[in-house]
Amino acid sequence: MNKTRLALIYLFFDLAGSVAAWILFCNLTGIPPDNDIQPQGDHFSFYLKSSAVVSLSWALLFFFTGFYSVSLKRSRLQELFYSITATLIGALLLFILLLIKRYLTDNSTFLRSLVLLFSLQFILTYIPRIIITTFTARRVHRGLVGYKTLILGSKKKAFEIYRRIREEEIPGGNILTGYIIINGGSNQKPDWDLECLGGVNDVLKVINEHGIEEVILAVEDDEFGKVLEIIGELQFTDVTIKAIPSLKDFLTGRVEHTSIYGTPLLEIPNKTMTPTQAIIKQIIDYSVSVILLILLIPCIIVLSIAIKLYDGGPVLYRQERIGRNGRTFTILKFRSMRKDAETNGPMLSGKDDPRITPIGRFMRKHRLDEIPNLVNVLKGDMSLVGPRPERQFYIDQIVKRAPHFRRLFKVKPGITSWGQVKYGYASDIDQMVERLEYDLIYLENMNLLVDLKIIIYTVMIILKGKGM
Repeated sequence: MNKTRLALIYLFFDLAGSVAAWILFCNLTGIPPDNDIQPQGDHFSFYLKSSAVVSLSWALLFFFTGFYSVSLKRSRLQELFYSITATLIGALLLFILLLIKRYLTDNSTFLRSLVLLFSLQFILTYIPRIIITTFTARRVHRGLVGYKTLILGSKKKAFEIYRRIREEEIPGGNILTGYIIINGGSNQKPDWDLECLGGVNDVLKVINEHGIEEVILAVEDDEFGKVLEIIGELQFTDVTIKAIPSLKDFLTGRVEHTSIYGTPLLEIPNKTMTPTQAIIKQIIDYSVSVILLILLIPCIIVLSIAIKLYDGGPVLYRQERIGRNGRTFTILKFRSMRKDAETNGPMLSGKDDPRITPIGRFMRKHRLDEIPNLVNVLKGDMSLVGPRPERQFYIDQIVKRAPHFRRLFKVKPGITSWGQVKYGYASDIDQMVERLEYDLIYLENMNLLVDLKIIIYTVMIILKGKGM
């Protein structure tokens, strides 16, 4: 199913419903008064302009709340809750605007007008939306549409998953495309008619070539050594990752299964924030970066002069780092080391590193060397809060010991991070692996409130000069 087309269908009916709701509301409440219309009584021009603005505003609100992130697993009950919440927020904002514009002046009818505004908008947008969602869900349960699924494994557990999905009376949406061999060899059953698409090293290639949307880990006990490595590889994709739950998973309540149909599986998080929070986080990143760069202009000038006067070298330090989805970018920092600091190759810096200049030591204590990172934020390479970006040279060493490090590539790297606040700078690979635990905790708890806490702690570190 073409998800873009489905999203456009949702958008069309939201726009149409919003226009209808607004015109009905205006007619029922007498908006606008005739004395506000020029020429007298010409409501058509008002309806045309205001309907366009109001409907587009509703569409933006629904976009920010994730309504157009189309999924064949869309829960109708959850959609009802989100529709009520989003419509209530939008109705309140529009109602306040109407009060400010003095289109509503009779305070005895305020509550009735608000309820009417909410009810019309909710009914005329939610009914088409639930019809479309129900129609899509029925097509999924009839096996007419679904999401391409890859099974990782080729032995007993893999066959069991294959059998259970094939025998579902009401399909849950999995369209089995093939399987991947983990440790080489397989003992599949005689009726195992699924195509082998390659070995464990071919996972990313298979996903890209076949348009895989969901991966099911069905590994045996002797294959668990490869699991972390596989999950790490999958962090470069947007696929849903699921696994066969164990008894421990059931007892600890880790198995979340919102669909009544389909085989119960443990979903391994491959997402971070909700679409709404992600958009808000990006807006905060850009706005705060612009404000800070303007406010810090005097500091930037003083530091630039001090760095240049010390040894005549470049003010900025440029270095390739690995960012979101494994993409390489050039990080900008104020140079805090001597010009020849890495003539013998990459070297991590410690607290008493003799290569650090006097001005560099001051900058590091107060994290002032990272001010140019704000430019990276504006370029879209970094965020204010996120795991610190590393060089490929060190990533290759970390991944050998901690394959799950690749999970950090799901988000933009940050100027500050939980690991940076709790652990500080890492001077060797061992410390980098230890700091990784804090960054993984951040990913599992990532939200705007956690970001705010990290920023507050970072400000305290800057003010106290405890950056090293």
